[in-house]
Amino acid sequence: MSNVELGLPALPARPYPEEVHARLAADAAELIGRYPVARSALLPLLHLVQAEEGFVSATGIRFCAEQLDLTTAEVTAVATFYTMYRRRPAGKYHLGVCTNTLCAVLGGDQIFDELQQHLGIRNNETTEDGEISIEHIECNAACDYAPVVMVNWEFFDNQTPESARQLVDDLRAGEEVRPTRGARLCSFKESARILAGFADERAGVVDESGAGGAPSLAGLRLAKGEALPGTAGTKVVSPRHEGTRSDGTRNDGTHRDGTGHEGTEA
Repeated sequence: MSNVELGLPALPARPYPEEVHARLAADAAELIGRYPVARSALLPLLHLVQAEEGFVSATGIRFCAEQLDLTTAEVTAVATFYTMYRRRPAGKYHLGVCTNTLCAVLGGDQIFDELQQHLGIRNNETTEDGEISIEHIECNAACDYAPVVMVNWEFFDNQTPESARQLVDDLRAGEEVRPTRGARLCSFKESARILAGFADERAGVVDESGAGGAPSLAGLRLAKGEALPGTAGTKVVSPRHEGTRSDGTRNDGTHRDGTGHEGTEA
């Protein structure tokens, strides 16, 4: 089995065309300048070349190595370790379906299976029209909204097989699709450039990013002793300070250690 079949880049690689190389080199110099040690910029540079081609190609690996005075083997080791760096071209819209424990039991496995059948592709493959690619993800860090699908790293929460199929159909049809929360969608290449560390220059997207929703903040509210909506004012957890005097005893006369006294000295 060849390196290409394994998803590994074929080396040695051709350089970028002169114009592309000059443009990327200017961006790379800006990124490298943010770090006291040049090689610390490797992860942003990998996102930068991914923004150029939609994946980390052998040419991209060569470019990163040259910019950072590393070997292509060193760059390849990093690029193949982190799953956000694609080894094959991604679609304009890259779907990540969480199949980790909570999402899986709530329907993530079924969503992933049905999307593969619906699109006619398998894990880490791209549709023939180049619009959609798909992969299963171990965790989208959004368990409170499970099952979750991400499109170019924006959240689509509480999905079902039906809503996920409609999502990809709308994307392929060119319909406007808005994430459940967060900024409006951009292309996969545009998202890679943002991840490299360059500003998203679209008007209003920062304000669209939002904050933690009610499910994310439920634990914090409980820890504060607040009642959750629909619980008729019942406090599931009391604040730690509630009912405790300044001398360490509770209002019922017991000490915080539960002994009824503050203990004896040894």
